[in-house]
Formats: sequence, structure tokens, C-alpha cells
Amino acid sequence: MTDATNGAATAKKARAARTRAPGILLSYRTEAAIAGAIVVLLLAVGIFVPAALSMGNVQNIIQAAAPLIIMSLGVFLVVVTGGIDLSVGSVFSLTGMVTALAMANGADDLTASVAGLAVGLVFGAINGFLVTVVRLAPFVVTLITYAVAGSLAFIVTNGRSMPIGAPDFWLLNSGEIVPGVPNHLLFCIVLMVVLEYVLRKVVLGRWFYAVGSSATAARLLGIPVLRIKFAAYVISGLLASFAGLLTASYILNAEATAGASLMLQAIAAVVIGGASLFGGTGSAIGAVLGALMITCIQNGVNLIGVNSFWQGSVTGAAILLAVLIDRFSNKNRL
Repeated sequence: MTDATNGAATAKKARAARTRAPGILLSYRTEAAIAGAIVVLLLAVGIFVPAALSMGNVQNIIQAAAPLIIMSLGVFLVVVTGGIDLSVGSVFSLTGMVTALAMANGADDLTASVAGLAVGLVFGAINGFLVTVVRLAPFVVTLITYAVAGSLAFIVTNGRSMPIGAPDFWLLNSGEIVPGVPNHLLFCIVLMVVLEYVLRKVVLGRWFYAVGSSATAARLLGIPVLRIKFAAYVISGLLASFAGLLTASYILNAEATAGASLMLQAIAAVVIGGASLFGGTGSAIGAVLGALMITCIQNGVNLIGVNSFWQGSVTGAAILLAVLIDRFSNKNRL
């Protein structure tokens, strides 16, 4: 009797596992499509340049994509709540300049890094305050902070690039907390997994989707809408600063224009990854894959030998395509 009961329980668990698998695939069908597109893109470039499929090139893509991935995760969180953050590129640049300036004035690695992260915290809080308390439009608010942070990045060092003199700062990006896994890859994986788990499995995370779907309905349900939006902008600013620290750690230099194109790329990554500009949809995994897609496109353009000036046009075309798909898919749901 016991054997029969155990056998029935085992069979039930097996059936449940088979049922969950298609459900998971269905939930992440957009992400699966993007992953497939990345593979196809790499194979297509590999036809013309076999080196594109080498492990070295794949590692280069991951290294180049890491700051964009981290920044895109923050922007994704804002977009989920129905907002937009245009300031991340300038915050990225200012973070590098402040960190390098702090080191030049005798600060140690940790103190300088904290100073850099404070840039993202301050600008994220300003964005959140102006959007939630003053009730200004997110586009206007973050356009203002984009301009201010970009200007400050030039002011703090008179527009000069700043070398990173700390001998061990490179370990932040290229060291290995987990043996065999470089830190930039580890940070991307941990942030993606934590954010995806919180958004999907934790009540607090589900509130972000609820706010983006309908702030009015969320407020009636007792969800602290203003605090959720404020938190989204603060996290976005912090992740933009962290991305700036990683880049400064990798190249050991800070440039006032380092993040000039990253704002556009981060928004593109989020939209390509399946997040709706209307809010309430998307996933952290999709944002990561969107960032990888953009980096693969840039890598392919460079390897094939296309003029690099076309990269902005390609990114813009990718955004247009993703927005059109988002627009028509939303229209079909109405």
C-alpha cells in the first residue's frame, strides 16, 4: 500500500513538472525569441567573420555588455512603473568623474566608490521626488537631470579625462569573487536573478507591475504608488552609477562623455526585451537579453567592417521596430 501511494505521488509530481515546463516557456516566450535572435545574429556574422563565434569574442561581448545590462535593469524598473529615465547616461559619466576625482584627492578605493554611488543615489532621489511629490512629467524631469548631470561631469574636472590611479580598482570589474567567474558577469547574473525573482515572486515586486498597469487602481488597492515610483528612480540611479564604476574599473580612466550614448541604448534594450512603454509588462531577463542584442549588433558591425557611425542608426531602427511591435500588440489587446 505504501509503495502504491509513493508511486502515485511520484507520478503526480512528474505530471506537475511536465505541466510547469510549458507554462514557464509560455511566460518567457518573448525572451526565448530574443535569445534565438541573438544566436541567429552571431551565426550570421560568423559566416562573414568566423572569429565572431570564438570564445574570445563571446567574452568580449559579455564584457562590453555588462555596464549596459546593469543600467538597463534600472531603466527597466522605471519603465515597468510607467515612467522613463533619460538621466542614466549622464549619471554614468558623472559617477566615473567623481570617483576618479576622489581618488586623485587621496581617497581610497572604497571611499571613492561610495562617492560615485552617491551620485546615482542623489540624482535618483531628485528624479523620484520631482515625479512623485512635485508631480512633474517623468520625461521632463529626467531630461533636466540628464542635462545637469552631463554638465557637472564636465565641470568637476574642466572637461579633462581622469586616470584611475588606484592599483587594485580593476578588481571590481575583472576580479573573481567566485573562482572562474569574472565579477562583471557575476554582478549581471546576480542582479538579473534577484530582480526577476522579486518582481515575479514577492508581493513588493508585483506592486511595480500593478503601478505601471494602472496607478489609480493600484492606489485603490492600498498600494503605496508614490513610494514604489520613488524607489524605482532611486534604484535606476544607483544601478547607473554602479555601471559607471564597472566601466571606470575596466578602462581605468574616466571620461565626461563616457555615457553619452548609453541612455538611448538602455531604453532600446528595455523595449527590445519586451517591456511596454505603457508600463506594467516586461521582465528583467528580457532587459538583459535586449542589452546583449544591442551589444551583439555593435560587435557584428565592427567585425564586418561597417562604418561605426552607423551604430546609432541601427540602434534607432531597433527601437523603432520594438516600439511598433509594442504599439500594435497593445492595440490588439484593447
